[in-house]
Amino acid sequence: MDLKIRIGELNQLLKIEEKRERIAAIEKEMSNPDFWLDENAANQKSRELKNLKDEVKKFDDIAEIAEIATESELESLRGDIEKLEIETYFSGKYDSHNAILNFYAGAGGVDAQDWTEMLTRMYLRWVEDQEGVESKVISETRGAEAGIKNTTIEISGHNIYGKLKHESGVHRLVRQSPFNAKNLRQTSFSLVQVLPEIEAESELSIDPKDIRVDVFRAGGHGGQSVNTTDSAVRITHLPTGIVVTCQNERSQLQNKESAMKVLRSRLAQLLIEQHKERVEELKGDFSSPEWGNQIRSYIIHPYKMVKDHRTDCETSNVDAVLGGDIDEFIEAEIKQLNHEL
Repeated sequence: MDLKIRIGELNQLLKIEEKRERIAAIEKEMSNPDFWLDENAANQKSRELKNLKDEVKKFDDIAEIAEIATESELESLRGDIEKLEIETYFSGKYDSHNAILNFYAGAGGVDAQDWTEMLTRMYLRWVEDQEGVESKVISETRGAEAGIKNTTIEISGHNIYGKLKHESGVHRLVRQSPFNAKNLRQTSFSLVQVLPEIEAESELSIDPKDIRVDVFRAGGHGGQSVNTTDSAVRITHLPTGIVVTCQNERSQLQNKESAMKVLRSRLAQLLIEQHKERVEELKGDFSSPEWGNQIRSYIIHPYKMVKDHRTDCETSNVDAVLGGDIDEFIEAEIKQLNHEL
């Protein structure tokens, strides 16, 4: 299809004119002296405004260049146009939200814990290469010998949940074990769970009677006061049995706020999976995501290859992938799923 036609279609698909109107409406709200009285709502609106402006600017920059570009110059815009086209796929209820990623070491002992740390580092490095995207470690439980048993990170940015939600699943590593004296080949597994961050209580309310809050002294690395006071928080959602822990913040209040944010996200994911409308309907025993067939394999020995088993997207440049270069895999899964709908 002609690239100029595709740009014209993007104008409609991205609802650029509606977004311009929304930008004007938010800016008008922000001029009201009472706008910052509700700080949480104000921050949410400010982030929405920034995301809308960024998206409209990206489109305007491409459209402006396309108006005067030659055929060869227009061709140089193809990559930018394709990236904008991917933005049109994010129409899910929570796609525009930030994401919370949980990592769990699976079968493979110390190797699996080391693999979980490598996998966590891969996503953190991916974040570093993304414009306007930030990450934060919420909790971490390290293995006795090496690696990570489980960890939770928060990734914030425009449409981050929409981009990362298909990364949920079991990731498999095949390599020569650095923890085996004979360097035997070892297969390790790690589970990645991607949740939409539900920051506002208005989006998903939790009855205080349904939770139990326990406080304890944080362990492991920490800053001033982290390991010397009962600042760590564990919240149990009684109807489902979901347990969330946060210990990386300095104060008990901050840890509780972070834990509640993760709990809301876990419950939102359950609502999606079980097709429920209200948290009150989520009764009965809660079970963690089951271990099933891996979604992606990372093979370092006896040859080098990363392959996604859903899209057949693959590369031999394992080092680049583990260094955070995973856009090819993310985009392939987004495109395939939307073409199947």
